[in-house]
Order: sequence, then C-alpha cells, then structure tokens
Amino acid sequence: MKSHTRNTAPQEIELKLCLPGADPAGLAKHLAGLPLLAGRQAVRLSLYNIYYDTPEQALRQQRVALRLRRVGSAASPQWLQTLKTGASDASALSRRGEWETAVAGAALDRGALRHTAWADIDPDGRLFDQLAPCFVTVFERTTWQVGRPDGSVVEVALDIGHIEAGDRQAPICELELELKAGQPAALFEMARDMARLLAVLPASQSKAQRGFLLAQNSLDQPQYAQAPRLNLQLSRPELAQCVLREMFAQFTQNLNSLVTSDDPEVVHQARVGWRRFRSALRLFKKIPGVASAPAWPELQTLLSCLGELRNLEVALTETLPPLANGFALGDVQRAASWQAMTGALANAVRLAREAARSALQQPGVGANLLAMTEWLENLPAVVAGSGPRQKSRLRRWAMRRIVRLLQRLELAQQQATSAQQQHQLRIVAKRLRYAVEALRDLLPRRLARLCSEQAVSLQSSIGATRDLAQASALVATLDVDRAVVEFMRGVVAGSSLVSLPG
Repeated sequence: MKSHTRNTAPQEIELKLCLPGADPAGLAKHLAGLPLLAGRQAVRLSLYNIYYDTPEQALRQQRVALRLRRVGSAASPQWLQTLKTGASDASALSRRGEWETAVAGAALDRGALRHTAWADIDPDGRLFDQLAPCFVTVFERTTWQVGRPDGSVVEVALDIGHIEAGDRQAPICELELELKAGQPAALFEMARDMARLLAVLPASQSKAQRGFLLAQNSLDQPQYAQAPRLNLQLSRPELAQCVLREMFAQFTQNLNSLVTSDDPEVVHQARVGWRRFRSALRLFKKIPGVASAPAWPELQTLLSCLGELRNLEVALTETLPPLANGFALGDVQRAASWQAMTGALANAVRLAREAARSALQQPGVGANLLAMTEWLENLPAVVAGSGPRQKSRLRRWAMRRIVRLLQRLELAQQQATSAQQQHQLRIVAKRLRYAVEALRDLLPRRLARLCSEQAVSLQSSIGATRDLAQASALVATLDVDRAVVEFMRGVVAGSSLVSLPG
C-alpha cells in the first residue's frame, strides 16, 4: 500500500499499552508513585476528539486518521486539527506521519491541510467534501515528561475515558509512551521498567481503530488470522518480520479482548495466534535473527490457563450438546443428570476464565510480551537484493519449506497408528496449514490449495476424535451421575473405531 508519509513529514513514534484489571479511579495516583515518575510534574488535560471519514471509510482504508480535538472545557476551548498517516495494526509500536494545526473552531479546516500529506490522499478534493463525523473519544489525559541519561525524552500519557459511537460506548484505559527525542529503544526500556510493577499488555489498536470497530459493533470480537501481503522484493529477515508481526498481533489483540469478552472464540483465536507464531518461528529458524527470539517462561501459566479454558469451552459448547438426546433417550431423570453435568461444566468454565484473566494481570506476562514486541521490531531487515533474481530466490525458499513440511506430513500419516502418533500428525498438519497461509503469495496456487485441503482434512478428523476424548476426561473429573461418565466413555470407545482419512 502506498504510504502518504513524506520523507520530511513530522513523525509520531509511540508505544501503546493497555492496563488489564487496573482501577481507573486511582490509576494516575498509582503511576505518579512509581519510581520512574515519582517527583515529576504531572499535566492534566480534558480532551474531546471528533474523528472524520467518508461514508465508505476511504481514509480508514488508506490507514489515515483525521480528527478535531478540543483541549479544555467547552466554555474556553482550544481546537486542534490532526492528520495521521501510515497507521498499522500489526504492532504496539507505531510510526506515523502526524500534522497538527490550531484551527478556529469545531469544523474541519481545508486550509490547515495545505502543508500536509493530504494532497496525496485527496488530490482532487472530493474526499474532503464527503467527510463526516464517525465517532468521538472523551478522556482525561495525565502526562509526565521523562528525560533519560542517554539524552532521550519520553512523554508518558495516561488516558482514562471512553469512546462514543452512536448509542454505544467503550472504555479507554491505556498508556501511551511517545518518543520526543532519541531512539525507540528508550520506549521499550521505559515500558520494561513500568511492567515490573504494573500489569500491562502491548496494544496494537489505536483509539481510531477501536472507534471504527465500535461504530460497527465489532469491538473486542475475535481477531482472526490475516495473511500478510508479501512483497517479492523483501529480504528473508523482512519476510520473517512481516509474517511474525501479524501472528503475534493476533495473539495479543485477542488477549486484550479476553479482559472483557466472554466469547469462547476469543480464547480460541488467541491460542491459534500463539500456535501460528510458534510454528512460524520454526519455519524461519534458519533466517538470521529469528533464533534469538526471547523465551517465554512468564507466559507459561497464562498459556496453560488458556488451554484449560479452551478445552472446557469446546466440551460445553461444541462436543457435548449433540450427545444430550442420545444419553437421555426421553427419560426425564437421565435428562436431569445431563443438565446437572452441563451446569457443573459451565461453572468450571467460569472459574477457568477468571484464572486466565488473573494470569493476564501478572506483571511478568506484560514484560515477556514487550520483550517479544521489541525483538520483532529489531529483526534484521536489510534488503539483500531486488529484481528477478531476488524474487526467484524467495519463491524457491518458500517452495522448499512447504515441500519439506508436506513430506513430513505424509511420513507422519503413514506412522499414525497410536493416539500419540495421531496427535503428532495433527501438529504437523497444523504447521503445514499455517505455513501455506503465511506464504501463499509466494507459492503456486495449485500447490497451496492441495496442501491446505490435506492439512485441514487431517486436522479436523483427528481433532474431532481428540475433542471427544477430552470431553470425556473432563466429565469424569466432575461430581456428576456416573451414568454420564460411563456414557461418555462408551462414545469415545466407539469413535476410536473410525479410521483416519488415507
């Protein structure tokens, strides 16, 4: 996509963090007491922001945001018009072109866009004439200026308030670390210092992105995989960075949604994002820099909680409901026993979700995720060359990786006679599927389609059998009618007689 940020454009470099489980009422006071900010003067502002776009959201499609900001009260306001370009939803660290101009009042000023990138965005002026308010954000901002020994300067901004889109509202509770002088490493160093004492999560969605999602009633919905558009002139390190960023963003965005959402699909997609990320680390392991990815010991408790919660939710919402009539057979007492079992399972789901949210609030989780975010930003990205030769090399590399995974899948399929071997087969099938999805732009279409179909077929058939066994094991741990437990064991035994696809 064409960037509208010119070489001479003012640039905003910012690291955004959300604060899971924080109490907004006392958060500013709590932050002011942290060693990093203690003794520094805090500046407080009331901000009211109106975001504009066309009915077709032409600006959003070009990763552009245009807003009017009222600073202070309605009685004595100062109005600022801001244009931002180049926003990306793939990282908590954003680099955007930013032009901010004082304007006379609460109306867009075409003249204030004269010396910005607007001429590239709207060369004939037709977009400006179609602009209309889409949503507003209202929040209190508390800022601290922090100078560091290396000469860098970072503005720490705490924003507490809400987004309004029609009759919908969503809370704002986030930190923005903006680089005023120095290198982006200063942002991560400061974020790490804060993460030792405060639960934070990297947040890749801006207020503008959240506002558009709220207007569409899709805020905090599951974040699904988004295969990146790959440039054939990328170096291999750049390719790895592009793919891994998207996968990591899927993981972290769903973690952010889990703070408030009870949708089982949010948990599922968080785990999918993490599996895709780990699979890609294996895929790119021989590329310089990838092998130095941070370990994730602080994530282990969270990952275990997500796995337990997902198993319970699959059993409750997918695996067990189709079996209810087969157990009850029209008998009222047996139907009541089944209902009691599902009630106990629903309570286990609730407790598991609370455990997962509690794990999210452990400072080590945010610190580990920040380390990964910084590592991704610093992956070697020197272009090794361009033109047909570079394109050919990249395609050949992708082909070799997929063919090797396909060969491993075929071998694992031949050896899959035990439950453990079938589980390993399913893992290989997932790796092939994720690799094909990530590298699809570099692969022959027929090969990509055949690999995907084979991987999905195996993954689904083995997964259904595993889900039955998992549901049976979970039911056996509950204080329920033993007839339900024995029924589930019989179902699992019957399903084991079904052969895998050849």
